[in-house]
Amino acid sequence: MNTPTLETERLILRRFTENDIEAMYQIYSDEEVNQFLPWFPLKSIEEARLFFEERYASKYAQPQAYAYAVCLKKDNIPIGYINVSMEDHHDFGYGLRKEFWHRGIMTEAGKAVIAQVKKDGLPYITATHDRNNPRSGGVMKNVGMKYQYSYEEQWQPKDILVTFRMYQLNFDEQKDRVYKKYWDNSNIHFVERDI
Repeated sequence: MNTPTLETERLILRRFTENDIEAMYQIYSDEEVNQFLPWFPLKSIEEARLFFEERYASKYAQPQAYAYAVCLKKDNIPIGYINVSMEDHHDFGYGLRKEFWHRGIMTEAGKAVIAQVKKDGLPYITATHDRNNPRSGGVMKNVGMKYQYSYEEQWQPKDILVTFRMYQLNFDEQKDRVYKKYWDNSNIHFVERDI
């Protein structure tokens, strides 16, 4: 089964369901939480319902998917999300309601998901963060990812110029593999020394 439920000391990581639309709206409607993400904050429950169908239900129909609701064990209500794309970049992404920031929740969830994708045979994962959002890079480092390079992109749909930092974690014997597509697609790319 894709998206197997995972448990950590504090968390349950499971699929989103239609019963989570209200919780999903709370996560995806917050402007601060979604400031550095590739979509605009949701404006209504109806938008949240559509977002669930497009972003989650469609993924769960695939043979392999890692698209988790991050829930505290005490109530099993989603407070965030974490996922790994099945596209060639195997992008690792996450978001968390701000009242739960700075408690190590994303690092705890991330380590569990990474252990699962490694066990399932993914060769590597990548992750990117806006240079103006260094805390996201902190999560990447905390789960064992390594900085590889930075690049500029005119980011859609927000249509803003962003400098991204790309991190990677290899699971197979190709320890020095670097995913280069972002580098190759950007006219401005470089390696920062102080990461």
